[in-house]
Amino acid sequence: MQSRHLRKRPIKIHEYQARDLLQQYDIAVPRGELARTPEEAARAVATLGGKAMIKAQVLTGGRGKAGAIRAVSSAEEAESTTREILAMSIKDFPVKQVLVAERLDIRAEYYAGVTVDREAKSVVLIISAAGGMDIEDIAAKEPEKIRRFVMSGASESDTSEALTEWLSESFPDQALLDQAVPTMENMYRLFREKDCSLVEINPLAVTVQGKLVAADAKIVFDDNGVVRHPDVEQLRNPEEYTADELEARQAGLSFVSLSGQIGCMVNGAGLAMATMDVIKSLGGSAANFLDVGGSSNPQKVVNAMRILLRNKKLKVILVNIFGGITRCDDVAQGILKAQEEQRINVPIVIRLIGTNEEKGRKMLRKAGLSVTRRMTDAVRDAVDRAQGRSRP
Repeated sequence: MQSRHLRKRPIKIHEYQARDLLQQYDIAVPRGELARTPEEAARAVATLGGKAMIKAQVLTGGRGKAGAIRAVSSAEEAESTTREILAMSIKDFPVKQVLVAERLDIRAEYYAGVTVDREAKSVVLIISAAGGMDIEDIAAKEPEKIRRFVMSGASESDTSEALTEWLSESFPDQALLDQAVPTMENMYRLFREKDCSLVEINPLAVTVQGKLVAADAKIVFDDNGVVRHPDVEQLRNPEEYTADELEARQAGLSFVSLSGQIGCMVNGAGLAMATMDVIKSLGGSAANFLDVGGSSNPQKVVNAMRILLRNKKLKVILVNIFGGITRCDDVAQGILKAQEEQRINVPIVIRLIGTNEEKGRKMLRKAGLSVTRRMTDAVRDAVDRAQGRSRP
């Protein structure tokens, strides 16, 4: 079923933003500066003593494999390297800025993470001696190197004592253990206080001087918790979203682009996900998730229709409304207004039931549009039309 993939989109942030948060939580990070031009990168490297790492800042993995993380040994090399990296795109994300970070002398690398284990119904801390690799690769190739600590809800003192014992196996050196324990505790504190779904340090580097440093970091926030954190909302990066998703957010619509051919306009996230599940079960594919919400404003329907129609792959639009606060006649008015204002060159399949349904259906039928009360009938009609099959 598709619905389990359609929770609100979590907020991802760049590495430079993540390192700033780690510093706020007393976790050591390399010195570094953000640069948006080759000249800025050259100046930053000069302040770091002439040696540094140039790291593309994009909201996707695979930077190293793409050649977008490089070591430089002079300001001149930093300028030319940054120029090359800024000309790159990684998985369709253009590189617009780089992090110029202190180059560490590293003798060992760990993976450290805090996330949610849904099977255990708990937050889990993860440590691995196979740092520098993707955690998925570690799990597939060397699962024995992944160690987990489930936060059990015990008292703080008991948890701290158990955490210290757990980490001592990975950090037998007392000096490193004394750094690892507060690092993991602070990662967990950040995770909890900022409503994160992931706090990851990879690698958690051990320098030749015996210091634990977060050489790279990834933080993801649960979008449902952002309302409690205006500072996190300010970290949201527009490049993570399509132009349609940004416009939808401004219009008060919940919208996520997908790859199918059936444009969906639904009120209520639960009904929207159920609609997509039925589309999938009948052999179709949704072009989007779009929830117009509980408002009864016809303009929302007009805005939603405009966003849907930009999709060149669209074969049909499915409107599925269960009227409560959202009145069916207002939705009908919005559809008719959209027809007047926009060129709609795909068929529209409409299901209306609930508040003022008879009035809404009458308005649509008078305009020559087909409308039904049964969700399955509407979805089947939409799937048939998308696949070029005529309906009786």
